[in-house]
Amino acid sequence: MSKFFNDSADCKPDLHYMIDISKRLEQIKVMVDAGKYFTINRARQYGKTTTLQMLNEYLKNEYIVVSLDFQMISYEDFNNEQNFTGAFARELLEVADKNKNMSKTTAARFKKFANGHVVNATLSMLFKCLIGWCGESPQKIVLIIDEVDSATNNQVFLDFLAQLRGYYIKRNKIPTFQSVILAGVYDVKNLKRKIGAGGVHKANSPWNIAADFLVDMSFSAKDIAGMLMEYEVVHSTGMNMEEMAALLYDYTSGYPFLVSRLCKLIDERVAGNKDFPNKGAAWTKEGFLEAVKFLLAEPNTLFESLINKLEDYPELEEMIRDLLFRGKEIAYVIGIRSIDMALMFGFVKKSDNNIVIANRIFEILLYNYSLASPAMRQDEIYNAALKDRNQFIQNGRLNMRLVLEKFVTHFDDLYGNRGESFLEEEGRRYFLLYLRPIINGSGNYYIESQTRSMERTDVIVDYNREQFVIELKIWRGNEYHKRGEKQLLDYLDYYHLNKGYMLSFNFNQKKDIGVKEIAIGDKVLVEAVV
Repeated sequence: MSKFFNDSADCKPDLHYMIDISKRLEQIKVMVDAGKYFTINRARQYGKTTTLQMLNEYLKNEYIVVSLDFQMISYEDFNNEQNFTGAFARELLEVADKNKNMSKTTAARFKKFANGHVVNATLSMLFKCLIGWCGESPQKIVLIIDEVDSATNNQVFLDFLAQLRGYYIKRNKIPTFQSVILAGVYDVKNLKRKIGAGGVHKANSPWNIAADFLVDMSFSAKDIAGMLMEYEVVHSTGMNMEEMAALLYDYTSGYPFLVSRLCKLIDERVAGNKDFPNKGAAWTKEGFLEAVKFLLAEPNTLFESLINKLEDYPELEEMIRDLLFRGKEIAYVIGIRSIDMALMFGFVKKSDNNIVIANRIFEILLYNYSLASPAMRQDEIYNAALKDRNQFIQNGRLNMRLVLEKFVTHFDDLYGNRGESFLEEEGRRYFLLYLRPIINGSGNYYIESQTRSMERTDVIVDYNREQFVIELKIWRGNEYHKRGEKQLLDYLDYYHLNKGYMLSFNFNQKKDIGVKEIAIGDKVLVEAVV
Protein backbone atom coordinates (compact mmCIF):
# COMPACT_ATOMS: atom_id res chain seq x y z
CA MET A 1 0.00 0.00 0.00
CA SER A 2 1.42 3.39 -0.98
CA LYS A 3 1.73 6.19 1.56
CA PHE A 4 -0.76 9.04 1.79
CA PHE A 5 -1.15 12.36 3.59
CA ASN A 6 -2.92 11.88 6.90
CA ASP A 7 -5.02 14.51 8.67
CA SER A 8 -6.82 12.40 11.27
CA ALA A 9 -5.55 10.75 14.45
CA ASP A 10 -1.83 10.04 14.76
CA CYS A 11 0.56 9.71 11.84
CA LYS A 12 2.67 6.61 11.25
CA PRO A 13 5.94 6.79 9.29
CA ASP A 14 5.31 3.54 7.42
CA LEU A 15 1.81 4.63 6.28
CA HIS A 16 1.89 8.38 5.93
CA TYR A 17 3.95 11.17 4.42
CA MET A 18 5.40 12.96 7.45
CA ILE A 19 7.96 15.51 8.39
CA ASP A 20 11.04 14.27 10.23
CA ILE A 21 10.49 14.97 13.94
CA SER A 22 13.65 13.23 15.17
CA LYS A 23 15.19 16.50 16.39
CA ARG A 24 12.07 17.25 18.42
CA LEU A 25 12.25 13.80 19.97
CA GLU A 26 15.90 14.41 20.85
CA GLN A 27 14.95 17.65 22.59
CA ILE A 28 12.18 15.97 24.55
CA LYS A 29 14.47 13.10 25.55
CA VAL A 30 16.91 15.63 27.04
CA MET A 31 14.10 16.71 29.36
CA VAL A 32 13.23 13.09 30.18
CA ASP A 33 16.88 12.24 30.89
CA ALA A 34 17.02 15.21 33.25
CA GLY A 35 14.03 13.87 35.19
CA LYS A 36 11.68 16.70 34.19
CA TYR A 37 7.94 16.58 34.69
CA PHE A 38 6.16 18.71 32.07
CA THR A 39 3.07 19.37 30.00
CA ILE A 40 2.78 19.46 26.22
CA ASN A 41 -0.13 21.83 25.79
CA ARG A 42 -0.87 22.83 22.22
CA ALA A 43 -4.01 23.68 20.26
CA ARG A 44 -6.18 20.95 18.78
CA GLN A 45 -4.71 18.79 16.02
CA TYR A 46 -1.22 20.13 16.54
CA GLY A 47 0.55 16.78 16.42
CA LYS A 48 0.56 16.04 20.15
CA THR A 49 -0.61 12.42 19.86
CA THR A 50 1.74 11.66 16.97
CA THR A 51 4.65 13.09 18.95
CA LEU A 52 3.77 11.02 22.02
CA GLN A 53 3.41 7.81 20.01
CA MET A 54 6.79 8.31 18.35
CA LEU A 55 8.34 9.37 21.66
CA ASN A 56 7.17 6.08 23.14
CA GLU A 57 9.13 4.21 20.47
CA TYR A 58 12.10 6.56 20.80
CA LEU A 59 12.44 5.98 24.56
CA LYS A 60 11.53 2.30 24.90
CA ASN A 61 15.06 0.89 24.60
CA GLU A 62 16.25 2.95 27.55
CA TYR A 63 13.12 3.34 29.67
CA ILE A 64 9.91 1.54 30.51
CA VAL A 65 7.32 3.82 28.92
CA VAL A 66 3.76 3.76 30.24
CA SER A 67 1.63 5.64 27.72
CA LEU A 68 -2.02 6.15 28.71
CA ASP A 69 -4.93 7.99 27.10
CA PHE A 70 -7.39 9.59 29.51
CA GLN A 71 -10.06 9.55 26.78
CA MET A 72 -10.28 5.84 27.54
CA ILE A 73 -11.33 6.60 31.13
CA SER A 74 -15.02 7.46 31.42
CA TYR A 75 -16.58 10.43 33.20
CA GLU A 76 -17.95 8.06 35.82
CA ASP A 77 -14.42 6.82 36.56
CA PHE A 78 -13.47 10.30 37.76
CA ASN A 79 -16.34 10.51 40.25
CA ASN A 80 -14.37 9.16 43.20
CA GLU A 81 -11.03 7.63 44.09
CA GLN A 82 -12.38 4.08 44.17
CA ASN A 83 -13.54 4.33 40.55
CA PHE A 84 -10.45 6.18 39.36
CA THR A 85 -7.92 3.81 40.91
CA GLY A 86 -9.72 0.88 39.28
CA ALA A 87 -9.85 2.53 35.86
CA PHE A 88 -6.24 3.72 36.05
CA ALA A 89 -5.05 0.24 37.07
CA ARG A 90 -6.92 -1.38 34.19
CA GLU A 91 -5.33 0.98 31.65
CA LEU A 92 -1.91 0.48 33.24
CA LEU A 93 -2.18 -3.31 33.18
CA GLU A 94 -3.22 -3.30 29.53
CA VAL A 95 -0.08 -1.35 28.59
CA ALA A 96 2.15 -3.43 30.87
CA ASP A 97 0.73 -6.69 29.51
CA LYS A 98 1.51 -5.64 25.93
CA ASN A 99 5.07 -4.69 26.79
CA LYS A 100 5.74 -7.48 29.33
CA ASN A 101 7.51 -5.06 31.65
CA MET A 102 5.87 -5.75 35.02
CA SER A 103 6.54 -8.57 37.46
CA LYS A 104 3.75 -11.02 38.30
CA THR A 105 3.73 -9.87 41.92
CA THR A 106 3.32 -6.21 41.01
CA ALA A 107 0.72 -7.05 38.36
CA ALA A 108 -1.26 -8.97 40.99
CA ARG A 109 -1.32 -5.88 43.23
CA PHE A 110 -2.68 -3.72 40.42
CA LYS A 111 -5.24 -6.36 39.46
CA LYS A 112 -6.81 -5.98 42.90
CA PHE A 113 -7.46 -2.32 42.13
CA ALA A 114 -8.59 -3.12 38.60
CA ASN A 115 -11.11 -5.72 39.80
CA GLY A 116 -12.44 -3.56 42.63
CA HIS A 117 -11.08 -5.89 45.31
CA VAL A 118 -9.43 -3.10 47.28
CA VAL A 119 -12.07 -1.80 49.69
CA ASN A 120 -12.28 2.00 49.91
CA ALA A 121 -9.36 2.34 47.51
CA THR A 122 -7.60 5.68 47.56
CA LEU A 123 -5.04 7.42 45.40
CA SER A 124 -2.42 7.07 48.13
CA MET A 125 -2.91 3.27 48.08
CA LEU A 126 -2.54 3.24 44.29
CA PHE A 127 0.62 5.34 44.49
CA LYS A 128 2.18 2.98 47.04
CA CYS A 129 1.90 0.29 44.35
CA LEU A 130 3.22 2.62 41.64
CA ILE A 131 6.20 3.62 43.74
CA GLY A 132 6.83 -0.02 44.62
CA TRP A 133 6.96 -0.81 40.92
CA CYS A 134 9.37 2.07 40.30
CA GLY A 135 11.60 0.72 43.07
CA GLU A 136 11.79 -2.85 41.78
CA SER A 137 11.97 -2.06 38.05
CA PRO A 138 15.37 -2.69 36.42
CA GLN A 139 14.69 0.31 34.18
CA LYS A 140 13.43 3.77 35.05
CA ILE A 141 9.76 4.38 34.24
CA VAL A 142 8.36 7.26 32.20
CA LEU A 143 4.64 8.01 32.51
CA ILE A 144 2.91 9.66 29.53
CA ILE A 145 -0.76 10.65 29.67
CA ASP A 146 -2.50 11.98 26.56
CA GLU A 147 -5.81 13.89 26.49
CA VAL A 148 -5.59 15.12 30.07
CA ASP A 149 -8.28 17.67 29.15
CA SER A 150 -10.76 14.85 29.78
CA ALA A 151 -10.08 15.24 33.49
CA THR A 152 -9.09 18.84 34.12
CA ASN A 153 -12.33 19.87 35.81
CA ASN A 154 -12.26 16.96 38.21
CA GLN A 155 -11.13 17.00 41.81
CA VAL A 156 -9.86 13.41 41.70
CA PHE A 157 -7.53 14.33 38.84
CA LEU A 158 -6.22 17.34 40.75
CA ASP A 159 -5.54 15.07 43.72
CA PHE A 160 -3.79 12.67 41.33
CA LEU A 161 -1.51 15.53 40.25
CA ALA A 162 -0.89 16.37 43.89
CA GLN A 163 0.31 12.80 44.50
CA LEU A 164 2.68 13.05 41.52
CA ARG A 165 3.96 16.36 42.87
CA GLY A 166 4.48 14.93 46.37
CA TYR A 167 6.58 12.04 45.14
CA TYR A 168 8.47 14.30 42.72
CA ILE A 169 9.55 16.47 45.64
CA LYS A 170 10.74 13.35 47.54
CA ARG A 171 12.39 11.75 44.50
CA ASN A 172 15.87 11.80 46.08
CA LYS A 173 14.60 9.59 48.91
CA ILE A 174 11.80 7.55 47.37
CA PRO A 175 11.82 5.82 43.96
CA THR A 176 9.31 7.41 41.61
CA PHE A 177 8.75 8.04 37.91
CA GLN A 178 11.79 9.25 35.98
CA SER A 179 9.59 11.68 34.07
CA VAL A 180 5.88 12.44 33.72
CA ILE A 181 4.50 13.98 30.53
CA LEU A 182 0.91 15.25 30.31
CA ALA A 183 -0.54 16.33 26.95
CA GLY A 184 -3.64 18.35 26.14
CA VAL A 185 -4.98 21.71 24.99
CA TYR A 186 -5.45 23.24 28.42
CA ASP A 187 -2.42 24.21 30.47
CA VAL A 188 -2.58 21.90 33.48
CA LYS A 189 0.08 24.08 35.11
CA ASN A 190 -2.56 26.73 35.75
CA LEU A 191 -5.12 24.47 37.41
CA LYS A 192 -5.96 25.15 41.04
CA ARG A 193 -6.65 22.54 43.67
CA LYS A 194 -9.92 23.15 45.53
CA ILE A 195 -9.87 23.00 49.30
CA GLY A 196 -12.37 23.77 52.02
CA ALA A 197 -16.16 23.46 52.09
CA GLY A 198 -17.75 24.01 48.69
CA GLY A 199 -14.36 24.36 47.08
CA VAL A 200 -14.43 28.13 47.63
CA HIS A 201 -10.78 28.44 48.65
CA LYS A 202 -8.04 27.45 46.24
CA ALA A 203 -4.44 26.50 46.81
CA ASN A 204 -1.53 26.62 44.38
CA SER A 205 -1.62 24.35 41.37
CA PRO A 206 -0.56 20.78 42.18
CA TRP A 207 1.36 20.82 38.88
CA ASN A 208 3.53 23.87 39.63
CA ILE A 209 6.57 21.60 39.52
CA ALA A 210 6.28 21.31 35.74
CA ALA A 211 9.21 22.46 33.63
CA ASP A 212 8.59 24.75 30.68
CA PHE A 213 8.10 22.88 27.40
CA LEU A 214 9.75 25.03 24.74
CA VAL A 215 10.03 22.54 21.87
CA ASP A 216 8.64 24.04 18.65
CA MET A 217 6.06 21.61 17.28
CA SER A 218 5.13 23.65 14.21
CA PHE A 219 6.48 22.70 10.77
CA SER A 220 9.11 24.89 9.16
CA ALA A 221 9.30 25.41 5.40
CA LYS A 222 12.35 23.12 5.45
CA ASP A 223 10.36 20.42 7.28
CA ILE A 224 7.58 20.65 4.71
CA ALA A 225 10.04 20.50 1.81
CA GLY A 226 11.48 17.28 3.24
CA MET A 227 8.01 15.70 3.35
CA LEU A 228 7.29 16.83 -0.22
CA MET A 229 10.59 15.37 -1.38
CA GLU A 230 9.54 11.95 -0.11
CA TYR A 231 6.24 12.34 -1.99
CA GLU A 232 8.00 13.51 -5.14
CA VAL A 233 10.26 10.45 -5.23
CA VAL A 234 7.13 8.32 -5.62
CA HIS A 235 4.97 10.51 -7.87
CA SER A 236 7.45 12.53 -10.00
CA THR A 237 5.11 15.52 -10.38
CA GLY A 238 7.87 17.94 -11.33
CA MET A 239 6.69 20.37 -8.66
CA ASN A 240 8.87 23.23 -7.47
CA MET A 241 9.27 21.88 -3.93
CA GLU A 242 10.78 25.07 -2.54
CA GLU A 243 7.88 27.15 -3.87
CA MET A 244 5.24 24.68 -2.65
CA ALA A 245 6.82 24.41 0.81
CA ALA A 246 6.94 28.21 1.05
CA LEU A 247 3.27 28.51 0.08
CA LEU A 248 2.23 25.86 2.59
CA TYR A 249 4.20 27.60 5.31
CA ASP A 250 3.03 31.12 4.38
CA TYR A 251 -0.63 30.12 4.66
CA THR A 252 -0.39 27.86 7.73
CA SER A 253 2.61 29.11 9.72
CA GLY A 254 3.41 25.42 10.04
CA TYR A 255 0.20 24.36 11.84
CA PRO A 256 0.48 20.56 11.42
CA PHE A 257 -3.16 19.77 10.62
CA LEU A 258 -3.44 22.59 8.08
CA VAL A 259 -0.25 21.54 6.28
CA SER A 260 -1.35 17.91 6.09
CA ARG A 261 -4.90 18.76 5.07
CA LEU A 262 -3.81 21.06 2.24
CA CYS A 263 -1.37 18.45 0.94
CA LYS A 264 -4.10 15.82 1.06
CA LEU A 265 -6.53 18.08 -0.81
CA ILE A 266 -3.97 18.83 -3.54
CA ASP A 267 -3.14 15.15 -3.92
CA GLU A 268 -6.63 13.69 -3.75
CA ARG A 269 -9.14 16.40 -4.76
CA VAL A 270 -7.39 19.02 -6.85
CA ALA A 271 -5.45 16.54 -8.96
CA GLY A 272 -7.74 14.97 -11.50
CA ASN A 273 -10.43 17.64 -11.72
CA LYS A 274 -11.07 19.42 -15.01
CA ASP A 275 -8.74 22.37 -14.34
CA PHE A 276 -5.92 20.22 -12.93
CA PRO A 277 -5.97 16.96 -14.88
CA ASN A 278 -2.94 15.38 -13.20
CA LYS A 279 -0.72 15.66 -10.15
CA GLY A 280 1.82 17.76 -11.99
CA ALA A 281 -0.83 20.40 -12.68
CA ALA A 282 -2.14 20.20 -9.12
CA TRP A 283 1.19 20.75 -7.37
CA THR A 284 1.46 24.36 -8.55
CA LYS A 285 0.58 27.70 -7.03
CA GLU A 286 -2.78 27.61 -8.82
CA GLY A 287 -3.48 24.10 -7.56
CA PHE A 288 -2.50 25.15 -4.06
CA LEU A 289 -4.94 28.09 -4.12
CA GLU A 290 -7.65 25.70 -5.30
CA ALA A 291 -6.92 23.51 -2.26
CA VAL A 292 -7.21 26.57 -0.01
CA LYS A 293 -10.69 27.18 -1.43
CA PHE A 294 -11.65 23.56 -0.73
CA LEU A 295 -10.29 23.77 2.81
CA LEU A 296 -12.13 26.96 3.71
CA ALA A 297 -15.39 25.65 2.25
CA GLU A 298 -15.44 22.38 4.18
CA PRO A 299 -16.55 21.64 7.73
CA ASN A 300 -13.84 20.06 9.85
CA THR A 301 -13.38 19.47 13.56
CA LEU A 302 -10.61 22.05 13.94
CA PHE A 303 -12.62 24.89 12.37
CA GLU A 304 -15.74 23.86 14.28
CA SER A 305 -13.80 23.91 17.53
CA LEU A 306 -12.45 27.41 16.86
CA ILE A 307 -15.89 28.80 15.99
CA ASN A 308 -17.43 27.18 19.07
CA LYS A 309 -14.84 28.93 21.25
CA LEU A 310 -15.85 32.30 19.78
CA GLU A 311 -19.46 31.56 20.62
CA ASP A 312 -18.57 30.41 24.14
CA TYR A 313 -16.30 33.36 24.99
CA PRO A 314 -17.63 36.76 23.83
CA GLU A 315 -14.51 38.58 25.08
CA LEU A 316 -12.41 36.38 22.81
CA GLU A 317 -14.56 37.25 19.81
CA GLU A 318 -14.27 40.97 20.59
CA MET A 319 -10.48 40.75 20.78
CA ILE A 320 -10.35 38.90 17.44
CA ARG A 321 -12.53 41.63 15.92
CA ASP A 322 -10.08 44.28 17.18
CA LEU A 323 -7.24 42.44 15.47
CA LEU A 324 -9.04 41.75 12.21
CA PHE A 325 -11.01 44.88 11.46
CA ARG A 326 -9.69 47.68 13.61
CA GLY A 327 -6.00 47.00 13.17
CA LYS A 328 -5.39 47.39 16.89
CA GLU A 329 -2.00 46.48 18.25
CA ILE A 330 -2.54 44.22 21.25
CA ALA A 331 0.46 43.70 23.50
CA TYR A 332 0.94 40.34 25.15
CA VAL A 333 0.19 40.69 28.85
CA ILE A 334 0.28 37.76 31.27
CA GLY A 335 -3.02 36.99 32.96
CA ILE A 336 -5.41 38.63 30.47
CA ARG A 337 -8.12 36.00 30.06
CA SER A 338 -8.93 36.70 26.40
CA ILE A 339 -5.24 36.65 25.41
CA ASP A 340 -4.53 33.46 27.36
CA MET A 341 -7.51 31.72 25.73
CA ALA A 342 -6.62 32.93 22.24
CA LEU A 343 -3.08 31.55 22.63
CA MET A 344 -4.22 28.28 24.20
CA PHE A 345 -6.83 27.53 21.53
CA GLY A 346 -4.44 28.49 18.72
CA PHE A 347 -6.17 31.63 17.39
CA VAL A 348 -3.09 33.80 17.84
CA LYS A 349 0.65 33.64 18.34
CA LYS A 350 3.20 35.98 19.88
CA SER A 351 5.20 38.25 17.60
CA ASP A 352 7.56 40.92 19.00
CA ASN A 353 5.61 40.87 22.29
CA ASN A 354 2.33 41.49 20.46
CA ILE A 355 -0.30 38.96 19.56
CA VAL A 356 -1.25 38.36 15.92
CA ILE A 357 -3.59 35.93 14.18
CA ALA A 358 -1.82 32.57 14.12
CA ASN A 359 -1.87 31.97 10.37
CA ARG A 360 -3.40 33.08 7.10
CA ILE A 361 -5.89 30.20 6.93
CA PHE A 362 -7.30 31.07 10.36
CA GLU A 363 -7.41 34.70 9.35
CA ILE A 364 -9.50 34.01 6.25
CA LEU A 365 -11.72 31.65 8.28
CA LEU A 366 -12.29 34.29 10.96
CA TYR A 367 -12.99 37.03 8.43
CA ASN A 368 -15.49 34.77 6.67
CA TYR A 369 -17.14 33.85 9.95
CA SER A 370 -17.44 37.45 11.12
CA LEU A 371 -18.69 38.73 7.79
CA ALA A 372 -21.20 35.90 7.38
CA SER A 373 -22.96 36.53 10.69
CA PRO A 374 -26.72 37.19 10.46
CA ALA A 375 -26.19 40.82 11.48
CA MET A 376 -23.67 41.37 8.70
CA ARG A 377 -25.81 39.67 6.06
CA GLN A 378 -28.63 42.06 6.87
CA ASP A 379 -26.46 45.12 6.34
CA GLU A 380 -27.39 47.29 3.37
CA ILE A 381 -23.93 47.27 1.79
CA TYR A 382 -23.84 43.46 1.84
CA ASN A 383 -27.19 43.37 0.10
CA ALA A 384 -25.97 45.96 -2.40
CA ALA A 385 -23.04 43.66 -3.26
CA LEU A 386 -25.43 40.75 -3.74
CA LYS A 387 -27.41 42.80 -6.25
CA ASP A 388 -24.28 44.07 -8.02
CA ARG A 389 -22.14 40.94 -8.08
CA ASN A 390 -23.01 39.71 -11.58
CA GLN A 391 -21.61 42.94 -13.04
CA PHE A 392 -18.08 42.35 -11.77
CA ILE A 393 -17.20 39.06 -13.46
CA GLN A 394 -16.43 39.52 -17.14
CA ASN A 395 -15.18 36.52 -19.13
CA GLY A 396 -14.25 34.79 -15.89
CA ARG A 397 -12.17 37.73 -14.67
CA LEU A 398 -12.86 40.04 -11.74
CA ASN A 399 -13.15 43.75 -12.60
CA MET A 400 -11.63 45.23 -9.45
CA ARG A 401 -11.88 48.83 -10.64
CA LEU A 402 -15.63 48.44 -11.02
CA VAL A 403 -15.81 46.89 -7.54
CA LEU A 404 -14.17 50.03 -6.12
CA GLU A 405 -16.40 52.36 -8.14
CA LYS A 406 -19.58 50.68 -6.95
CA PHE A 407 -18.33 50.46 -3.36
CA VAL A 408 -17.53 54.20 -3.28
CA THR A 409 -21.03 55.02 -4.52
CA HIS A 410 -22.82 52.73 -2.08
CA PHE A 411 -20.64 53.66 0.87
CA ASP A 412 -21.15 57.37 0.32
CA ASP A 413 -24.92 56.92 -0.04
CA LEU A 414 -25.25 54.74 3.05
CA TYR A 415 -22.61 56.06 5.44
CA GLY A 416 -21.38 59.36 4.02
CA ASN A 417 -22.72 61.38 6.96
CA ARG A 418 -21.05 59.21 9.61
CA GLY A 419 -18.23 60.64 11.69
CA GLU A 420 -14.48 60.11 11.66
CA SER A 421 -14.59 57.38 14.30
CA PHE A 422 -16.96 55.33 12.13
CA LEU A 423 -14.66 55.55 9.12
CA GLU A 424 -11.62 54.63 11.17
CA GLU A 425 -13.23 51.72 13.05
CA GLU A 426 -15.60 50.29 10.46
CA GLY A 427 -14.57 51.42 6.97
CA ARG A 428 -12.35 48.48 6.16
CA ARG A 429 -14.83 46.02 7.59
CA TYR A 430 -17.52 47.35 5.24
CA PHE A 431 -15.25 47.05 2.21
CA LEU A 432 -14.54 43.41 3.03
CA LEU A 433 -18.25 42.89 3.67
CA TYR A 434 -18.97 44.27 0.20
CA LEU A 435 -16.20 42.18 -1.38
CA ARG A 436 -17.14 38.86 0.19
CA PRO A 437 -20.32 37.96 -1.76
CA ILE A 438 -18.64 39.06 -5.00
CA ILE A 439 -15.75 36.58 -4.78
CA ASN A 440 -17.48 33.98 -2.60
CA GLY A 441 -16.94 30.45 -3.87
CA SER A 442 -14.47 31.47 -6.58
CA GLY A 443 -11.83 33.36 -4.64
CA ASN A 444 -10.35 34.25 -1.29
CA TYR A 445 -8.69 37.23 0.29
CA TYR A 446 -6.27 37.72 3.12
CA ILE A 447 -4.57 40.59 4.87
CA GLU A 448 -0.85 41.16 4.45
CA SER A 449 0.22 40.80 8.09
CA GLN A 450 3.09 43.30 7.88
CA THR A 451 0.72 46.13 6.93
CA ARG A 452 -2.20 45.50 9.29
CA SER A 453 -2.49 48.62 11.44
CA MET A 454 -4.95 51.30 12.45
CA GLU A 455 -3.88 53.38 9.45
CA ARG A 456 -3.10 50.91 6.69
CA THR A 457 -4.13 47.44 5.59
CA ASP A 458 -3.22 45.61 2.39
CA VAL A 459 -5.76 43.11 1.10
CA ILE A 460 -4.56 40.40 -1.28
CA VAL A 461 -7.38 38.93 -3.37
CA ASP A 462 -7.00 35.62 -5.23
CA TYR A 463 -9.67 35.14 -7.87
CA ASN A 464 -9.61 32.56 -10.65
CA ARG A 465 -5.79 32.37 -10.77
CA GLU A 466 -5.43 36.17 -10.72
CA GLN A 467 -4.18 38.30 -7.83
CA PHE A 468 -5.13 41.84 -6.82
CA VAL A 469 -3.40 44.02 -4.22
CA ILE A 470 -5.67 46.63 -2.61
CA GLU A 471 -4.31 49.04 -0.05
CA LEU A 472 -6.94 50.25 2.44
CA LYS A 473 -5.80 53.32 4.32
CA ILE A 474 -6.91 56.18 6.49
CA TRP A 475 -6.22 59.57 4.85
CA ARG A 476 -3.46 61.38 6.76
CA GLY A 477 -2.54 64.07 4.22
CA ASN A 478 -0.75 64.21 0.89
CA GLU A 479 2.70 63.24 2.18
CA TYR A 480 1.36 60.12 3.86
CA HIS A 481 -0.62 59.36 0.70
CA LYS A 482 2.54 59.56 -1.43
CA ARG A 483 4.32 57.15 0.91
CA GLY A 484 1.34 54.82 0.58
CA GLU A 485 1.67 54.90 -3.21
CA LYS A 486 5.37 54.03 -2.94
CA GLN A 487 4.61 51.12 -0.58
CA LEU A 488 1.92 49.83 -2.92
CA LEU A 489 4.33 49.98 -5.87
CA ASP A 490 6.82 47.91 -3.86
CA TYR A 491 4.14 45.31 -3.23
CA LEU A 492 3.28 45.19 -6.91
CA ASP A 493 6.92 44.40 -7.64
CA TYR A 494 6.86 41.67 -5.02
CA TYR A 495 3.74 40.08 -6.52
CA HIS A 496 4.92 40.68 -10.13
CA LEU A 497 1.86 42.81 -10.91
CA ASN A 498 1.52 45.93 -13.03
CA LYS A 499 -1.73 47.25 -11.57
CA GLY A 500 -2.61 48.02 -7.96
CA TYR A 501 -5.56 49.51 -6.09
CA MET A 502 -5.84 52.00 -3.25
CA LEU A 503 -8.96 52.77 -1.20
CA SER A 504 -8.65 55.80 1.12
CA PHE A 505 -11.09 56.64 3.89
CA ASN A 506 -10.92 60.44 4.01
CA PHE A 507 -12.23 62.50 6.95
CA ASN A 508 -12.00 65.86 5.15
CA GLN A 509 -15.30 67.58 4.45
CA LYS A 510 -14.06 68.78 1.03
CA LYS A 511 -12.72 65.43 -0.11
CA ASP A 512 -12.99 64.49 -3.76
CA ILE A 513 -15.01 61.26 -3.72
CA GLY A 514 -14.53 58.90 -6.64
CA VAL A 515 -12.07 56.68 -8.53
CA LYS A 516 -9.18 57.75 -10.74
CA GLU A 517 -6.34 55.98 -12.49
CA ILE A 518 -2.75 57.21 -12.48
CA ALA A 519 0.39 55.89 -14.13
CA ILE A 520 3.66 55.76 -12.18
CA GLY A 521 6.53 54.40 -14.25
CA ASP A 522 5.40 51.07 -15.69
CA LYS A 523 2.70 50.65 -13.03
CA VAL A 524 -0.93 51.74 -12.93
CA LEU A 525 -2.63 52.67 -9.65
CA VAL A 526 -6.40 52.80 -9.37
CA GLU A 527 -7.15 55.14 -6.47
CA ALA A 528 -10.55 55.42 -4.82
CA VAL A 529 -11.59 57.87 -2.09
CA VAL A 530 -14.63 57.68 0.20
